[in-house]
Amino acid sequence: MAERVVLTYFDGRGKMESIRWLLTAAGVDFDEVFLTKREDYQQLLDDGSLMFQQVPLVEIDGMKLIQTKAILNYIAEKYNLHGKDLKDRVKINMYSEGLMDLMEMILMLLWTPDEDRETKVKNIKTKTKERYLPVFEKALAGTKYLVGGRMSMADVLLLECSLILEEEFPGIICESSNIKSFQTRMTQIPTFAKFLQPGSKKKPPHDENFKKTVRELFFITVPLRP
Repeated sequence: MAERVVLTYFDGRGKMESIRWLLTAAGVDFDEVFLTKREDYQQLLDDGSLMFQQVPLVEIDGMKLIQTKAILNYIAEKYNLHGKDLKDRVKINMYSEGLMDLMEMILMLLWTPDEDRETKVKNIKTKTKERYLPVFEKALAGTKYLVGGRMSMADVLLLECSLILEEEFPGIICESSNIKSFQTRMTQIPTFAKFLQPGSKKKPPHDENFKKTVRELFFITVPLRP
């Protein structure tokens, strides 16, 4: 029997959520270990599990992987979600990294002081409408998937990102008909439909408990990048 994949992170979305989505797309079940106190993190440091003293940490195929992009690329390669050739892969990576940049901007709102939040939100919404959505709206014209006519990591991240955008900024993709149609198609795929149901391993929006746990684990007194 194959060794189970184990994810170690906080009990929340953060940078692990895209990994959860991609494993779901691949049909891979996984176990989770949640960091809840400083000692949990310290133990990972003491046993040498964290190359750069950072999470997320994914144990797969006898390896302990860190760095979100490296983890996503490994999963995509392993489960045929990274295109058919080198040219496909570089396109997939460009789309994927753009989506990760956008999702990180949204994630960082959690650590934005209240007095700066309105300005940050306005900036994100402007960039979303002018820089990011047009790229994916054009790429999806007349095609089911972003690259090569089949599902890839980029499609999975676009689905995740589109749902986050609607959650944070209702109506923001309503004029992007190709993206909206793509989202509808993707959410009807059985693995994703199940992942979107209550009780799945999909995590809810970040809240103050998530923020408190991250701060306590790292003894944070200023905003950090989770």
